[in-house]
Amino acid sequence: MLKKLFGLTSTKKQETLLSPVTGRLVPIEEVPDPTFAEKMLGDGIAIVPSEGVVVSPIDGEVISIFPTKHAIGLKSKQGLEILIHIGLDTVNMRGEGFDAFVEVGDKVSAGTKLISFSIDLIKQKASDIITPVVITNSEVVKELNRADFSEVKSGETEIIKVELN
Repeated sequence: MLKKLFGLTSTKKQETLLSPVTGRLVPIEEVPDPTFAEKMLGDGIAIVPSEGVVVSPIDGEVISIFPTKHAIGLKSKQGLEILIHIGLDTVNMRGEGFDAFVEVGDKVSAGTKLISFSIDLIKQKASDIITPVVITNSEVVKELNRADFSEVKSGETEIIKVELN
């Protein structure tokens, strides 16, 4: 009421990330790779996928796709930068088992299909199928809240809510 009376508006900027893959949500600290577990690239969450499709967790733009298609970077309309890294040591697969459906510069909506991948091939040729979802520009994050660790559905389940500076 006071805000309305005095013309004050809330400047709280928030961003909600939907799950980019279907599977089981786990803490980032449980990723068996110190780069992710120790949050060297940023804070986030990880998913053990049960389906081999990655969709956009936000409305935004594709800012990077690794040549091997095992990882993709996105930037939300509010400036949040997100890295989705499919599996561990999957760079060594040199793109085998991965197909990209977008290119750098493409505008995407939450739920847009980005990459498909072979879970079976990753299990055979890489060290782990776990897929970290990391916010790489943590300097813009004021507060990060994760969903409960449970089963998630790509493009539907909210996994992270971020309050931006």
